[in-house]
Amino acid sequence: MLEEEIKFILELDKMKSVYRRTYILSGDRRENDAEHSFHIALMAHLLKDYADRPIDVDRVCKMLLAHDLVEIDAGDTFAYDAKGYEDKNERELKAAKRLYGLLKEDQGKEFFDLWLEFEEMKTNDSLYANAMDRLQPIMMNYYGKIATWALYPINREMVYKRLEPIKEISNQLWTYACNIVDDYFNKHKGL
Repeated sequence: MLEEEIKFILELDKMKSVYRRTYILSGDRRENDAEHSFHIALMAHLLKDYADRPIDVDRVCKMLLAHDLVEIDAGDTFAYDAKGYEDKNERELKAAKRLYGLLKEDQGKEFFDLWLEFEEMKTNDSLYANAMDRLQPIMMNYYGKIATWALYPINREMVYKRLEPIKEISNQLWTYACNIVDDYFNKHKGL
């Protein structure tokens, strides 16, 4: 029914109020989840030729647009927050069930399954989607006026661990990411 989809669409507006730790390039403010989702979905299309394995980029984009919706309820868990990750899966699963439950059963199942696939990182599509999700904040940290890495006790090894899905799906993007991470940390006191 149209009412279910409209209710879900209106619920999505809340993503604009979920702020991430990453700053936009100008450094004026932190980016919100809606901006991040848009950015990585477009990146997925633009960088698709760098995937070393076959991917369905339209499916990847749908996954990227859907994966952070759970943060409407669960909040954004900072990538380097070990304590926040202790209950992240539980919070996000509860949120996924509620949010995707707003849709017709088949639509809700499709979005829930995409979210779950993204989280499990077992398919080429989910690895590529995770690569985009992780590459974008790396780029914002490197090219932006404010680097989140400078605001928190984050070191090179932590960033490399976060980037691992990129290595699994694209040698060229992995090399690019490593180069900018190394350059950043070499310039900032060898952290």
